[in-house]
Formats: sequence, C-alpha cells, structure tokens
Amino acid sequence: MTHIHTETVVAPGTAPTRQLLVLHGIYGAGRNWSSVARRLVRARPDWGVELVDLRSHGRSPRLSPHTVEACARDLVRLEGHLGRRMDAVLGHSFGGKVALVYAGMRWGAAVGRGAGPVGEAVLPRSEAQAGGQPLRQLWVVDASPGAGRAGGSAWRMLGVLRRHPGPFGSRAEAVDAVESEGFSTLVAKWMATNAVPTDNGLEWRLDADEMEAYLRDYFRTDAWGVVVDPPGGTEIHFVRALGSRVLDEAAVPRIREAAADTGRVYLHEVEGGHWVNTENPDALHGLLAAGLG
Repeated sequence: MTHIHTETVVAPGTAPTRQLLVLHGIYGAGRNWSSVARRLVRARPDWGVELVDLRSHGRSPRLSPHTVEACARDLVRLEGHLGRRMDAVLGHSFGGKVALVYAGMRWGAAVGRGAGPVGEAVLPRSEAQAGGQPLRQLWVVDASPGAGRAGGSAWRMLGVLRRHPGPFGSRAEAVDAVESEGFSTLVAKWMATNAVPTDNGLEWRLDADEMEAYLRDYFRTDAWGVVVDPPGGTEIHFVRALGSRVLDEAAVPRIREAAADTGRVYLHEVEGGHWVNTENPDALHGLLAAGLG
C-alpha cells in the first residue's frame, strides 16, 4: 500500500508519550510547520509531532481521488502504518477541514457535501476506531467547517500556477511571478518552495488541475456536524487569524454557539493573516504550549 510521507519531530533525548499530527494547507507541505514543531517539542517534551505531506503535496505521491475525504482516509491508514495512536491533530486551512473530517470519519460520524449527507464518507467502525480511543483535541487553524462558494487567496493562487507555469531561471523569478499576482513577499517566498529543479529549470511540483479539484471539494464539504457534536469527547480549538476572512461573520457565531452548547469547542483569536504560522508564530506557539493535553 502506498503511504503518504511524514516526518517525526521530538525533543532531543526524549521519549514522548503523546502524539500530535500536523496537516498543512493547500499548496503546502509538512516542512512548512517544522519550526513550529521544533519549538513546541522543546516547550512540551512530552509531545512528539508528526508532520504530514498530504497526498499530491510535498514528498507524498500524487494520488486520486483529489478530495478532502481521501486525505482523511490516508490519516486513518497512516496511524496503522506508524503503529502509533495520535492524541491530537492540528490542521491549517485545507488541512483544518481534513482534520475535522478525519475526526468524524474515525468515529463513524457522517460528513456532508453541501446540504446533503454523504454516507461513503464514513468508515466502518472497526476500521475507524484507531486504537479504540478518541482524539483528545483538534486544532483548526484559520479554516471554516462549512461549505461555501469557491474564493479567497488559495483560489487566487491557482492563477499563479496557470499563468506562470515556468520554467524559472531562479527561485527569485518564481517569487516575482507570485508577487505579480498581488501576493506579499512572505507568501511568495513560501509558495516558491514548490518550484523544484527539472532538466528545463525550476518548475512547480504542484498540478493546477489537481489543486483546483482539492479546492472545489473543500468548498463542497460541510463538517459542521463534527463541531456541534464533537466525537468521542474530543475538544475542538479554532484559531482565527484576525487579518483573514476565512472564518467569517457567519461562521464565528456558530462556533461560539457550539462552544456554549458542548463545553468542548473553543475559539481563539490572534493577530495576523491566513498564514499565521509564519506571520504570528509566537501567538500560535503560546496557544499550543499552554493548551495541548
């Protein structure tokens, strides 16, 4: 069986007793979160971090179908492959919705597409129960649980892949291409890590059609059911970047209502934009170091 790529991060000389799975956003890779992970395990050596490259990203194979559900199924199987049960999962953006679907799938909860239930998004309980224990926590970083209209900065980035396919003579040229579409230098440098050497020069390792398929499925997938009824006693922590519109004025009241109804849903608001792991890592570290487990 083909498995997705992961990298384990632990504090030197430690044997962690708890495991955090970290899921990047669309266009990303696990290594985007390596500095956050290293800092976290130094502060909390009882935790180890597993950095995931989701399918079709980073060093993971290009697999189909290109759906949130398929990414979540990969995680269920990954636990069996690693032989380690995950205690918590953090997902950013696209990875945040994958984390929510994974939590619901693991415990047999239905996940919706738009307004209708999708039964095939549920694993049999015998397969879904990874280790017979619920997740302790989900950390959903600047991701909306609901379905909606395609848009936002991630959707705009498709234009970069289509209008600037490369090859590029240098990484600086790739950065310039991203900036020419209105993105900041910080985001452009991050995106340019996806420009990899080929015989012709640097080219994107990401396929625009595949990325569009993932994004369309992201906007079709509704995971509110996991939020209003957290599976197996799981805590769900939403981190909202105040400089981003991903968690909009419609989503925030629903999260607060779920918090009041369940006592297991939390909303944390921090300064910074959508890529909060690079724009405000101190705030994110403070939340995780204090709040994990």
